Amino acid sequence: MNHIAYQQRRSEIAHYFDRTASAAWARLTSKEPLGRIRSSVRQGRSQMQSTLLSWLPQDMSGLRVLDAGCGTGLLSCEAAARGATVLAIDLSPTLVELAQERLQREQPHLSGRIDFRSGDMLDEALGEFDHVVAMDSLIHYSCDDIAQALAHLSRRTRKSMVFTFAPRTPLLAALHRVGRLFPRGDRSPALEPVAQEALHSALSSRLVSGDWQAARCHRVAHGFYTSQAWEWTR
Repeated sequence: MNHIAYQQRRSEIAHYFDRTASAAWARLTSKEPLGRIRSSVRQGRSQMQSTLLSWLPQDMSGLRVLDAGCGTGLLSCEAAARGATVLAIDLSPTLVELAQERLQREQPHLSGRIDFRSGDMLDEALGEFDHVVAMDSLIHYSCDDIAQALAHLSRRTRKSMVFTFAPRTPLLAALHRVGRLFPRGDRSPALEPVAQEALHSALSSRLVSGDWQAARCHRVAHGFYTSQAWEWTR
């Protein structure tokens, strides 16, 4: 991992979600009416969340889960409702604050099961987990940085890691190129389309040999939302 490039990328993403896009993200993850494009993204994200949750145990009592890139906490709440103890972390303090407010307002009975924090999901001080979930929090990073981040998390994960990446498709590659034409201040951090074969190779070379294996994989392509889920298990 190129630590300088990684830290710079983290800073760009944190600034975007904490300043530029916080209001839009609050609407996207609410029940407010949306336009056609954002509505398709909301529906796609809902499908992806359901996919990742379906790969976790229905009864999560006694299990500790890391929601890496928790946003406004929708997935965290679902995991907590199954009995898990969730550490939910995001780079954006604004989104974490919103997640805490929604939890207290809408599901206060879960407040003792979720620890919302703002910070780096790779911080070793967060401790160990049974499961790690990273929904759309790695899609802005290169293949090498994704693999290195997951390798770091794998050393503190007992059962599984379920995550998403931006699959390398002709459409996403074109959008990636077009996005770079916009002024930097007017665009979100670009997606980094990744070939699954390359990511598999990078993960296989970085995870402890024999301890981890690729499992289920599923792509969600709904309107303006495209993301690929992948499960790796011990």
